[in-house]
Amino acid sequence: MTVVGPFGLSVRDQALEADVQAGLAAVEEGLIEATKSEVPFITEAAQHLVRAGGKRFRPLLVMLAAQFGDPYAPGVVPSAVVVELTHLATLYHDDVMDEADVRRGVPSANARWGNSVAVLTGDFLFARASHILADLGPEAVRIQAEAFERLVTGQILETAGPRDGRDPIDHYMDVLGGKTGSLIAVSGRFGAMMSGADETVVDVLTQYGERLGVAFQLADDVLDIASDSHESGKTPGTDLREGIPTLPVLRLRERAERLGLAEDIALCELLDSDLTDDARHAEALSLLRAHPALDQARRDTVRFAEEARATLVPLPECGAKSALVELCDAVVHRAG
Repeated sequence: MTVVGPFGLSVRDQALEADVQAGLAAVEEGLIEATKSEVPFITEAAQHLVRAGGKRFRPLLVMLAAQFGDPYAPGVVPSAVVVELTHLATLYHDDVMDEADVRRGVPSANARWGNSVAVLTGDFLFARASHILADLGPEAVRIQAEAFERLVTGQILETAGPRDGRDPIDHYMDVLGGKTGSLIAVSGRFGAMMSGADETVVDVLTQYGERLGVAFQLADDVLDIASDSHESGKTPGTDLREGIPTLPVLRLRERAERLGLAEDIALCELLDSDLTDDARHAEALSLLRAHPALDQARRDTVRFAEEARATLVPLPECGAKSALVELCDAVVHRAG
């Protein structure tokens, strides 16, 4: 049994394992090639996060989805490069918005070169992704454009917050569907579509990616509170320090409003204080780690992962389907 892909996903089918490994290796080559520039500094900045590694979750999903058609079809690897470049570009921008110092265990681009370089490098990656996408046909361009619109809309909704009368948790799930679910859905869709899979299979894998993407981000929310920097590759409590209301915090606030417990209200007040203060930040992290809201966020993660698993039922039994099911389990395990 060889371990491939994110979270130590194991593939028990040797032929599938070989296809996935070869596909991911080709994606790595494609990422390096796509981030080269005639200007050495641009190459250095653009390859900063590529060379830092990462889970390559989206390319892995492209490779597995392609198994339901012709996994060697010429559009499979380029489409995986497109989704990963798009994802990487958003990380450069996210780190500027979050003022993050660490990404994937290395200094973030904004910490190393400043916000302007980080933003422009993200734009450079978007441009390179678009260049590759143009060769995949107008339908692929349209799908990516729609997903990118959803991604940006999700980010704007997160920044704006819920409108009056809207349940904050429902609002947040909409945010995640756009910010994370949209691009992971495209990963499943591109893999199936580029391989020539049946349209019903394309639809199933698109729905699967959407739900798995939300579960994936919810697991990240849990990790932001529960993990140390070695495990997550970034500074714990980054979202907390920036006042970004991730699911554990939203579950805490919902519980405080519903039950009115003094300790919940006190913790909400601490979260509303200046968490750029290291002592307050450490106290908030410690209290949240021990709070039932974190367990509720874990249960929410499990629920979305189970919904993703349920969408796979119509697919034929095969090694790729088993691997997609195991991805659901891996996301849940990641959340603890």
